[in-house]
Amino acid sequence: MAVGGAGEGGGDGGLVDEKRSSITGSETPPPSTKPGELQRGLSGRHLNFIAIGGTIGTGFFLGSGIALYKAGPLGCLLSYLFVGTIMYSVMVSLGEMATFIPTAGAFSSYATRFVDPSLGFAVGWLYWFSWAITYALSLTAAGMILQYWNHDVNIGILIAVFWVVFTAVNYLPVRIYGELEMWLSMLKVITILGFIIFGICIAGGAGEEGRLGFRFWGDPGPFAEYKVAGAVGKFVGFWAVLIQASFAYQGAELVGVGAGEARNPRKTVPAAIRNTFWGILFLFCTTIFLLGMLVPANDGRLLTEASDASASPLVIAAVRAGVKALPDIINAVLLTAVLSAANSNVYSGSRILVALAEEGQAPAFLKKMTSAGIPYYSVAVTSAFGLLAFLNLSSEGGRVFNWLLNISGVAGLVTWGCCCLSYVGFKRALEAQGIPRSELPYISPWQPYNAWYGLFFCCLIALTQGFTVFIEWDVSDFFANYISLILFAILWLGHKIALRQPFVKPIEADLARGRYLEGDEQLPGQVPIPKEA
Repeated sequence: MAVGGAGEGGGDGGLVDEKRSSITGSETPPPSTKPGELQRGLSGRHLNFIAIGGTIGTGFFLGSGIALYKAGPLGCLLSYLFVGTIMYSVMVSLGEMATFIPTAGAFSSYATRFVDPSLGFAVGWLYWFSWAITYALSLTAAGMILQYWNHDVNIGILIAVFWVVFTAVNYLPVRIYGELEMWLSMLKVITILGFIIFGICIAGGAGEEGRLGFRFWGDPGPFAEYKVAGAVGKFVGFWAVLIQASFAYQGAELVGVGAGEARNPRKTVPAAIRNTFWGILFLFCTTIFLLGMLVPANDGRLLTEASDASASPLVIAAVRAGVKALPDIINAVLLTAVLSAANSNVYSGSRILVALAEEGQAPAFLKKMTSAGIPYYSVAVTSAFGLLAFLNLSSEGGRVFNWLLNISGVAGLVTWGCCCLSYVGFKRALEAQGIPRSELPYISPWQPYNAWYGLFFCCLIALTQGFTVFIEWDVSDFFANYISLILFAILWLGHKIALRQPFVKPIEADLARGRYLEGDEQLPGQVPIPKEA
């Protein structure tokens, strides 16, 4: 079996060259196993920052203030910690599958192979649509953030410029994409770390309000009442933030999307999963903890509907402390956040289309690659949806855009749940086909209980994420909250009825295609040897 493709030396020459490159410390990325396939050009640090960059966005920088208002400092912190445990169950389940069978667009592929082709079809298309429409949101948000400095800037022109730039970036080799995403994400991480240091100083008495400590935990209190009074209102606030936190954490699963283009995924993917989980959990929960010390939950500025730095609770904390320079800094970071999101939106969406095409659930032309391994048709189709951002230039179009955006809201939770369900099917397939887990490159802990835990709460949160509409009933709000679940059900049942494909039997599950041979030890950065399907 040839390791190098035509023009790459073929035979053992590819391995010899790769070993020499690794030993000498060369940074030259490993080639694809065949010309025109996805390139394994992403290192572990790339995977870390792609996932972190996809998670830390405007939803956290701006939305954490509303979360504090709804649940209070302790309720908000507990919500983020609890959702962190769900994220952990999803990531370790995904990691075990992604190291054994690393493939781009892992979610739909694993669901198709281990559970049900119709489930893979539904989750793949829903997840792709969520990233495609979020690309349009990111372009719009970037324009609105720039208007913080100049209100006369035409958003339509900014949308066009950003669309051209980030569509073009996704036609560059994947290692360049990984480097760009790493640096954009690093700015966000540095900002949060800087705020943590700032927050500790202000809480200790460096601000105009003096030593704060846990003052606001006593007044107005550790928990806030939301929608209704009393203990029920405090629980409603906690649950409302639980839903919001689950949206904030989404993007961590992009480690699985990038696994198909990772160097030596046996080693890089498990490390990336550990680093991403602990990094995101630390950054989010520490920031939420400090915000609860610096800003009272009943501060009316937390409810602003602005989309620039003035809406960030980090800025509100700085204003209360008398620091005047921070708003401009935060606004600049918000700009990098949405540009980083735009970059990853096209990347992840295009790889999901490739996975769907590989499974025969999307047109075959979508899996065509350039010689550098760029799925040019998939990138074009995904980026084309970014043009929907122009809908926001008119009031009627803006309403249509918001409905489209609501569809993407729960797509991450559906994907998380499907990852956990896919793992259950994966483990059953291993047992049925006599493959011991001890032979896997990475073994996730407490399985399958971890996967069942994640599946249960993903389903519960997805079903209850619009529960406030039942407190104050509104038909329009009901469909706005649940349209994504309705669309998912239509996709799943429609595919099932049309093709009548049965659920996958564990003994027949495809554990071969894309799998890496167990005895092949690679040097760091070496191209793993694929097993022929």
